[in-house]
Amino acid sequence: MVSACVIWGLSPLFYKLLSHIPPSEVLAHRTIWSFVFFGCVLLVQGRIRLIKENLSTARATALTLAAALAISTNWFLFITSITIGRAVEASLGYYIFPLVAVLFGMIFFGERLTRAQMIAVALATLAVVGLTVALRAPPWISLALATSFAIYGAFKKQTATGPVVSVTSEVLLLSPIALGWLFYLWQAQAMQVTTGADVGLLLFSGPLTGLPLILFSYASRRVRMATVGLLQYLNPTLQFLVATLIFLEPFTPAHGVAFGLIWVALAVYSLDGVRRDRAARRAARAGAPAA
Repeated sequence: MVSACVIWGLSPLFYKLLSHIPPSEVLAHRTIWSFVFFGCVLLVQGRIRLIKENLSTARATALTLAAALAISTNWFLFITSITIGRAVEASLGYYIFPLVAVLFGMIFFGERLTRAQMIAVALATLAVVGLTVALRAPPWISLALATSFAIYGAFKKQTATGPVVSVTSEVLLLSPIALGWLFYLWQAQAMQVTTGADVGLLLFSGPLTGLPLILFSYASRRVRMATVGLLQYLNPTLQFLVATLIFLEPFTPAHGVAFGLIWVALAVYSLDGVRRDRAARRAARAGAPAA
């Protein structure tokens, strides 16, 4: 789990090496090579047939396509944020995501918020409003990253397919679009991939996308959900440190206040999750329903 979060958290260093290539071109390559990587994994596991089963009905295909478009949007926004020097906003987006997911659960799935969750969401809202006022513009990249990932999660919640098979299905549906875009760029002589180093890096984007997901999938079945939730903050924390200490992006007092409020909100949210997880385990041991 830690390995997966570290790979995600340090991934801005990789995409910074590709900042001279348009994000749409990088995204197309990432989609294609992710499909190649995941397809090879499923072939080795003898599970490649599960892709056909996952896309066997119109509803399943529609859900997969919707999820694919959501995660593709998220990937594009993340690559763009690194390319244009907005990695700080990207890290803020992934900090905000758990709280946006809580709101989505309430709005779309009828989930009830605990008092701690309501406080956390209120603090996050205050942080975004404060940053908007101070910078005279909303942190669009942060909000779009958090929302697109929450939308992705909402679609994934409606399918029981495992993560590797579902993501393989998603990039399979997106690959024709990616190939078409690269063909268009090639015909227009507009491709920016010109060196062997560029090709090598883009090929590596497949394993870089797939490996942490496989690690995460393996670990999430073996550790408690409270642990999963807490370790998830390692990803945006590393992104934040890379943005401020390596990329030397500006970090204003307004950013400091906003991030401070988000960190307090996540502390409240996480402590509540740990408390409820412990209560559920105590109730399970006692043979009684959890409060």
